[in-house]
Amino acid sequence: MARFGMVIDTRRCVGCMDCVVACATENDVPDGYCRDWIVEETRGRYPTLAMEIRSERCNHCDNPPCVHCCPTGASHVEDFGTTVQVDPELCIGCKACLASCPYDARFIHPQGYADKCTFCVHRVKDGKDPACVAVCPTHCMHFGDLDDPNSEVSRLIASRPNHSLLPEAGTRPRIFYLT
Repeated sequence: MARFGMVIDTRRCVGCMDCVVACATENDVPDGYCRDWIVEETRGRYPTLAMEIRSERCNHCDNPPCVHCCPTGASHVEDFGTTVQVDPELCIGCKACLASCPYDARFIHPQGYADKCTFCVHRVKDGKDPACVAVCPTHCMHFGDLDDPNSEVSRLIASRPNHSLLPEAGTRPRIFYLT
């Protein structure tokens, strides 16, 4: 069984937001909300500064607190790709998952349910990349099976220094940023 993940090359990301627009269009995300976003982070001390631009979203964690705290089972781990998904029919909009997510990757949809990145599982089931990956003009985003040592994402992680967000949270996120 696949365990999907994403690798984003921060040396190539220019913060163009094509991924954000593609996601919103593909998934009919309501105006004023987003399932992914761009972050610019500057580290260091003048004159030795480093800036990282990265596309962020739900990390589809291996230890997802949003799933563990959901009282109805609406937030769950899907067998296909072991991705974290939300069933809008089961969601009661209690916001427990929003409070438990250290990445602020969820929002309450105007129709009353928790919403977030799905890794475009509907596209992936058809053999396509998630919309964000498909449109990236710099090809900085890569998607695939983290458990397949021959997959592009596994090879990239093995070949370059990388990090995930908030590893201290213990969620074991599946989005890796190449540095």
